[in-house]
This record gives sequence, structure tokens and C-alpha cells, in this order.
Amino acid sequence: MTAAGEPLPPECIAQVRAHYAEILTEGEAANPRSPPSGARGRIKQSKATNLLGRLRHHADDVWRFMTDHGVPFTNNLAEQAVRMPKVKQKISGGFRTESGAQTFCVIGSYLATLNKQGVNPFDALTLTFQGHAPQPRFA
Repeated sequence: MTAAGEPLPPECIAQVRAHYAEILTEGEAANPRSPPSGARGRIKQSKATNLLGRLRHHADDVWRFMTDHGVPFTNNLAEQAVRMPKVKQKISGGFRTESGAQTFCVIGSYLATLNKQGVNPFDALTLTFQGHAPQPRFA
């Protein structure tokens, strides 16, 4: 095992990727592709078959976090950033204007950035309304 932040040895990565390929092969054996029907166009495949195909085709992207330590293991932060505008859009039926949507996203982005830097969002809003808006660190 390596210390946090240290790259994994190439032989370890190769071993994990080989095991991954074996698992995909087992999945493809259990979920074979539908044979050509003779009609034009692509043949409809099951969801499992399509997923297996994407996982094999994009394997380098699936495992990028192992070789590039700037890539997080999950995309949770990205999903959380998109969640609030979608919830607002769903509850209120959408934004009335594009300007309103942009303002909502700017405020949300600002508060999310401060929150990730350990600043309480409520305190940040209070200071902002008092004319002393905290500035996020960009380093």
C-alpha cells in the first residue's frame, strides 16, 4: 500500500486493470450482444450490455483516478453542484428569466466555494449583507 498522494506502482495498476477486464468478460458472457437482425441500423441491446460496452470502451476514463491524482475517485462534488439548480427548477417549475437562473447559480457557486473552504454559508451571507463579503481563496 502506498501513502496518500503517492502514485501506485505500474504493476499494481496493471494487475487491477487485468482483473477489471476479466470481470467485464464475465459480464459480457452473461449478457451477450443481440445478433444482427438484418434490418438497417444498430441492433437494440440490453441496458447491461450497453453498460458493459461503455465500461470497456471508456476504461481509461474509469480508472483515470489511479494514474492522475488530480482526479477524484468520485464525481460527488460535481453532482452536488448541479443538484440545487435542478431541485429549484423542479419545485418551482423553472426559472422565470435567464438572468434569475444565472444569479441563482452565481450565489450558489459562491456559497459552495466558501463552504468547501470551511466558511459557514450563513455567516458568509450575514457578512455580505453587512457590506463585508468574504472572498474565497484561489490558491
